[in-house]
Amino acid sequence: MSLDPTRFTGSRFDVEHPRPRVSVCMATYNGAAYVREQLDSILAQLAATDEVVIVDDASTDDTAAVVEAVGDPRIRLTRAAANRGYVRTFEAALGAATGDVLLLADQDDLWTPGRLDAMLDALDRSGALVVASNLVVLGTEEPLPSPVTGRPWRLTAEQSAEHRRNVLRIMLGDAPYFGCTMGLRRDALALVTPFPEILTESHDLWIALAANEARSIVHVEAPTLLRRVHESNASTPKPRGIRAALGSRWLLVRLRAEARRRRRA
Repeated sequence: MSLDPTRFTGSRFDVEHPRPRVSVCMATYNGAAYVREQLDSILAQLAATDEVVIVDDASTDDTAAVVEAVGDPRIRLTRAAANRGYVRTFEAALGAATGDVLLLADQDDLWTPGRLDAMLDALDRSGALVVASNLVVLGTEEPLPSPVTGRPWRLTAEQSAEHRRNVLRIMLGDAPYFGCTMGLRRDALALVTPFPEILTESHDLWIALAANEARSIVHVEAPTLLRRVHESNASTPKPRGIRAALGSRWLLVRLRAEARRRRRA
């Protein structure tokens, strides 16, 4: 069956209102165990004209070989010569993408059926630069608990317009913005890239800060991602030590200042 980029179940796009071309941006590192399953869940939702841009961060396992073995022409794989960490690797993937809408993807999660439609529809209806959805833990279908309150961690549609509160939640560590649940219009690249030099972790919070400061983000309440939690996750919602937590908060303060500067510019 051919893939028609204007025909998707539940989509509002048609010939007169064409669906944007999509780039899925993935950073991989030693993810051979799970990356094939994740790619299968992504590719099943893409059109023939879409792409998956993968930058492998000098893996020491067979990750790149597993990706190449998929044999799908929509996949573009770049092998980094040296390990730079997930933040710079995601930045490189965003920079290499050519689509109208760019969706971030981790190597070990799973997309739920209809995820792409939901994200594109939210961007189209809202006009926002950035979209973020909820997720549930693979195998439990439950959201992650907030490390601050312990309650289920969810974004709501109403919070889409609560930009100041969203920024405050981010600063307090109580905003469930995960890169793997986020997407952005190409126009947003001028706001979020290049990543600030001080950004050494939490590129997702940087994107969320910039979007909220620009008052241009929309939340999808439905969970569109199954999060695989394991020992090798690059990020974790677990509480951190006091020194690390304070360092993260100070980083966010500096990132917010940069987001406000870029918004004014």
